[in-house]
Amino acid sequence: MSNDDNKPLTRLTDKLQDLKDEFGNRIENSDFETWLKGVKEEVGDGIEMMARRARGVFNPNLVTMQLKDIQSIVLRERPAPYFGTVVALKINNADVGKQMLAQVLPHVTGSEDWHKDMQATLSIVMTYEGLQALGVPQSSLDSFPESFKAGMAARAEQLRDFDVNAPENWMAPFGDKGDIHVGAAIIADTKDKWQAKLDELRDNLTDHIDVDNPANGDVEILIEQDFGSNDNVKNVFGYRDGISNPEIQGSGIQTPSNHDGDPIAAGEFVLGYEGEAGIVAPMPQPEVLGKNGSFMVLRAYHSHVATFNKYRKDNTDSEEEAELLGAKMWGRWRSGAPLVLSPDHDDKALGDDPSRNNDFGYKDDPYGKKCPFGAHIRRMNPRDSEDFILSDVRIHRIVRRSVGFGEVVPPDVIEDDGKDRGLFFIGINAHAMETVEFLQSQWINDGNFMSLGEEKDPMVGLHFGDKGGSDKDSDADTFTVPADPIRKRYHGIETFNTLHGGEYFFIPSLSALKWISELS
Repeated sequence: MSNDDNKPLTRLTDKLQDLKDEFGNRIENSDFETWLKGVKEEVGDGIEMMARRARGVFNPNLVTMQLKDIQSIVLRERPAPYFGTVVALKINNADVGKQMLAQVLPHVTGSEDWHKDMQATLSIVMTYEGLQALGVPQSSLDSFPESFKAGMAARAEQLRDFDVNAPENWMAPFGDKGDIHVGAAIIADTKDKWQAKLDELRDNLTDHIDVDNPANGDVEILIEQDFGSNDNVKNVFGYRDGISNPEIQGSGIQTPSNHDGDPIAAGEFVLGYEGEAGIVAPMPQPEVLGKNGSFMVLRAYHSHVATFNKYRKDNTDSEEEAELLGAKMWGRWRSGAPLVLSPDHDDKALGDDPSRNNDFGYKDDPYGKKCPFGAHIRRMNPRDSEDFILSDVRIHRIVRRSVGFGEVVPPDVIEDDGKDRGLFFIGINAHAMETVEFLQSQWINDGNFMSLGEEKDPMVGLHFGDKGGSDKDSDADTFTVPADPIRKRYHGIETFNTLHGGEYFFIPSLSALKWISELS
């Protein structure tokens, strides 16, 4: 390609950069339309879709939250592509732990300037045991929710974490197999930014760890797991991920078109603000500790993609039918195109367009003939499905920051290669523990909410397939696909995602991190 051929793209890049840096101060429609007209004249109408993506992503006039104090992971969307690392730490010396916290604090990223270029971000979260290990006063510890204090392993009954997903089967250091005190997550849109941020974190940890005998260090590294995805942002099953997140009132951050209605009240996601009921819920005390914080649920899954592919193949008569079955289970095609808008075939243009790929409801699909009631995305967000009260749906939304690790498996591979791959499910909510426990017990591992009896979520539910036992061939391992003239029922669903562990975390504000680091 010649330099002349590159000129339109260069001009486009410059224009988009201008938008990122300046749009916060250019919110009048007339200004935007003038900008759009100029760009279209230079590079053609094809830019219109890209402009729709950029339009209205951040409006400073709508901000009522203290963005500078709220960690970026709560409000900022994950970049695409993305590269990152999750680090889990154990604090063996409270004073050193606070010293480490003070060292990394200048590098922790807030949510201010969201509309500008994504730099590498660092987020810091803590378990209840971590707050204890850092010397947080007992009076403050007592002000945290009981579910958070108990930890995920102790809440297995509420989460329906049984059988292979039970805490006794988790991998170290989750559950009683280790003590995760502090979690750090680095994420960036380029490998260089990611690596630079990771090196920065490692430098801050070097003086506090014992490389030869980690357990003897003042700070112990329990996990260091890289993750990432390419431009298509596929999960390891090969389906586009991270499409749907709620719009949060007062954040100034506006999502592409969807059927959520008005933005959801800030207090559903960030502590210290009014929720959907119009009240400010109790939060950890003192206020500097709780305000602008949130809670996070981390669940680490190993994904059995080859098993999923084999199930699709064994239960259908053609490649096309197998692809349709996979889409029915997820609720979307591999491109991200929702079944409701494209029920018969994948539509890459639709899947690629954020102004359309989440702009749908279920009122026009009352019998689930396009997207089955039991499909993963319909279970996790029923939207305007009949028999659901919108207010109930709104208070059970989560900010999803899940990331995948390991290689994507092609759809024709039906034998496991033995490599580690899966998903870190990351759900954020001001009441994250209760919200995820509800989702796990009611919407994932129960079918009654949509008159599906014992059926469970086909992708993340706990199933037994053909492994035997009392639940063999039960309705719980069945997936129903409504159709004309008669529904299709697929039996012997297996557990396609096995839980390897998880934890409940508190996401302190930047002010809270400073307060903790200065405790005497």
